[in-house]
Amino acid sequence: MDTTETYDYVIVGGGTAGSVIANRLTEDPGTSVCLIEGGPDDRDLEKVLRLRDWLSVLDGELDYGYTTVEQPRGNSHILHSRARVLGGCSSHNTLISFRPFAEDLDDWIAAGAEGWDNATVQSYADRIKCNIIPIAEKDRNAMVKDWVSSAAEAANVPVVEDFNALTSHGGGFADGAGFLSIAYDPYTGYRSSASVAYLHPIMDVRDNLTLKLETWVDRLLLDGDRATGVSATAKDGTRVTVNARQEVIVCAGAVDSPRLLMLSGIGNAEELREVGVEPRHDLPGVGENLLDHPESIIMWETNERIPENTVMDSDAALFVRRDKSDPRPDLMYHIYQVPFDDNTKRLGYESPEDGYAVCMTPNIPRSRSVGKLYLTSSDPQAKPALDFRYFTDPEGHDERTIVDGLKLAREVAATEPFRSWIKREVAPGPDVRSDEELSEYGRRVAHTVYHPAGTCRMGAADDGDAVVDPRLRVRGLRGLRVADASVFPTLPTPNPMVMVLALGERAADLIRQDALADR
Repeated sequence: MDTTETYDYVIVGGGTAGSVIANRLTEDPGTSVCLIEGGPDDRDLEKVLRLRDWLSVLDGELDYGYTTVEQPRGNSHILHSRARVLGGCSSHNTLISFRPFAEDLDDWIAAGAEGWDNATVQSYADRIKCNIIPIAEKDRNAMVKDWVSSAAEAANVPVVEDFNALTSHGGGFADGAGFLSIAYDPYTGYRSSASVAYLHPIMDVRDNLTLKLETWVDRLLLDGDRATGVSATAKDGTRVTVNARQEVIVCAGAVDSPRLLMLSGIGNAEELREVGVEPRHDLPGVGENLLDHPESIIMWETNERIPENTVMDSDAALFVRRDKSDPRPDLMYHIYQVPFDDNTKRLGYESPEDGYAVCMTPNIPRSRSVGKLYLTSSDPQAKPALDFRYFTDPEGHDERTIVDGLKLAREVAATEPFRSWIKREVAPGPDVRSDEELSEYGRRVAHTVYHPAGTCRMGAADDGDAVVDPRLRVRGLRGLRVADASVFPTLPTPNPMVMVLALGERAADLIRQDALADR
């Protein structure tokens, strides 16, 4: 039986930003909100709540498992994990948390994102409810401590005790090695995800919040130039129409937000017709500007078993600034205490025994390669095509970053005290030496740091290529906003989760301000 319900606001996606917005809007008991999430409740899912189990959540029943189209200069076999569970990717990822960089937000302002300056965004970052702290001393094992020391010496950068202390007032840092800050409970090892921090305390408490879980929204409903609601399918197959008196807020992420807009006829009209979708609103920028943080990998076998005290097997990072004309780092590494070998195995490399593998993953903080997401069918069940166009920037910046990263990683491994942990280099192996060989290897085993963004880009109101204006309203339509990483004009330098949380906080304020102005 089909059902119809009506609320003041309908939020599509109970992920990182959607959780924040649902919490903040329902602070007003006179405001009704329906939050629709494609995945299940996370409150009883131990493997989701326990942060150290994050790798077991990827590529399973809680993962949409998007793939990429063929990448002539990169790896065509990357699984782009997107979470199918309440909390979204904050229930899926490592919860690494960096406050935004001032220079990144300067780039946003230059791209037409008025109002998203560093001072404003930092004020919203101050509101975040997630418990973001440096990794506790009990979770810092001896090998990673030695790696931090060697990384700092080899790269000639400082050891940083708290990266976020460097950004809270100024907004950025140039380089450094150190343990990360993450959103977790150090006593239990559980996540402090967006759902844990923003939804769990109010679920079954606030009568004005309705959650529809395991419900898939496949179309936005439009009446002329106004969004009036959504059409969705519940787990039992029931069709549901959910109407919005005020607004529909799409928070489905950088893959599913543009996908939903396009399936609803909002996008490049010519391309929509080609796949059998009737255009309702010609907006060519939808799906363009697909951004990511690509990374490669170098792996070693250790002489002895790695100590087991760890939060999530990737507890520290190294940032390097090669380009002295920019104050931000342009090369970053995570250290993994597991054989992160999805792509090395495919090329025939054998992995060390679990407990004896350590990896460094050089990644590109501000990749210059830009891709595109597009529909392949009008069928809502058909996955979109993701063409990241990895390593296609014409100046070769991205390729050079990976080559430099692999070289520096070897210097770290040759520096005491980390050197004493290393038995041998497993991949690519010591015989791979030239820039050409390192480039070929580095691009073929390249992976993603799971940070897709930019596909509903924010820009000035008169920017014809922008999808949303600086108040996150879809250009040319009323009653429809997008609020997630898809609106990023450029991808922030470090892990972007705090930026998404801050965006959710500010989006809630913008929504309330506009509601008051309309009265």
